[in-house]
Amino acid sequence: MNIRKLRLFDTGNMYSSEDRDEFEKDYARLIQSPSFRRLQGKSQVFGAGTGDYYRTRLTHSLEVSQIAREVARKLNKNYAFLDKREHPGLMIQPEVVEIAALAHDLGHPPFGHKGEEVLNDLLTKQYGQSYEGNAQNFRILMFLEKRAGSDSGLDLTASVLLSINKYPYLLDPPGRLKGLYTAEWEGINYLRDAWEMPTDCATLEAQLMDLCDDIAYSTHDIEDGIRAGKIQMTRSFLGDERLIAHLSQEIIEDQGNSHIEWDSMDVTAMVKQVLGQYLEQWESIYAGNDQEASRTRREMKAQWVSKFAQHVGIIDDIATGWKKVTLVRDGQQDLELLRTMEILKKLAWVTLVKDFRVQRLQKRSEIMLERLWESFIHEETGRLILPPDWIESYEQHKGNWPWERLVADYISGMTDAYAEKVYMELFASRSGSIYERD
Repeated sequence: MNIRKLRLFDTGNMYSSEDRDEFEKDYARLIQSPSFRRLQGKSQVFGAGTGDYYRTRLTHSLEVSQIAREVARKLNKNYAFLDKREHPGLMIQPEVVEIAALAHDLGHPPFGHKGEEVLNDLLTKQYGQSYEGNAQNFRILMFLEKRAGSDSGLDLTASVLLSINKYPYLLDPPGRLKGLYTAEWEGINYLRDAWEMPTDCATLEAQLMDLCDDIAYSTHDIEDGIRAGKIQMTRSFLGDERLIAHLSQEIIEDQGNSHIEWDSMDVTAMVKQVLGQYLEQWESIYAGNDQEASRTRREMKAQWVSKFAQHVGIIDDIATGWKKVTLVRDGQQDLELLRTMEILKKLAWVTLVKDFRVQRLQKRSEIMLERLWESFIHEETGRLILPPDWIESYEQHKGNWPWERLVADYISGMTDAYAEKVYMELFASRSGSIYERD
């Protein structure tokens, strides 16, 4: 049996429909799922529905998948060891990383990172549980989603599940911010054991998907920010000392930055340097495009995506004894380019998410989510206002599905617009017809 195509719950019918490869089945199961469709109504940076230009979780996922597939092809040409297929976790198949990229954001709730923060706070403070977007991803794929003839999620292949699993460990230990919930970890850990994966190490495909997500985030979100006027391509804006100080502070306080060794750097100096060079590049392209901002935005984005993608490579990770997908120059990890990417990510975060007007919208979304939670969390009354199919599923699985997790699952699956619709039905004086279909 090909353990890369192993399925947890469908081993007896792995090769049904011989006209399609197993990864083609995975692709079809994913893109035809309701959770995938709902990504079109979930915020990336700007609220879904803010305008017809800005990215949503769906368009972001599509762009990550395109980058990941092309980089995967390049790596297979450049690294001979990938052809040897010596270990299932040391392979990179373009179709696998494409599917992983399409699925990597399914677990994000409505209203972006604010929604994740609110649900986690509610579960933690009241029930000692947690909500985490990556963990929720696997809850959706391995339990909540349904496909014809199965109630065990989408039952994707081991390759795809492990290529989505960029945090390959249990979420439960105190202080751990990322990982998987216990039920899904049991299945994922079974697959990892079958593959003989080293402890805490992600497959090359998962690492590649994660890096391509960062590439998209550091380029596409800035394009949206420039289009919205939140990022101004002027010396007075990008050279503002308050912006530079805020960026530097975000970098220093980010605990996930240790792998690129900021401790040895003058962070403020590098932030100034990167922003100055970014502006010079903009001015050069802007002049070459007859001062047309739209073309300049697209070309800037394309050049940075290309620059990052061209430097994606694989090195030996001395710390783990495994392989590492990262940005590479002359056979070594390119720390300078990784830091540049991080600065651009933080530029998008500080100027877009931290903008006071965005914060007002996030405060509004926080209020809505908290009041929705209050409406559903008491089982006796919550049963009366939750959809019947959710109650049926709860009754079937309540032995290992507490009511508060049901409520978190239901709210987190909402799009931005649907969350607001339900909120208005419950708390506004009047909203539509009771005969509208959910």
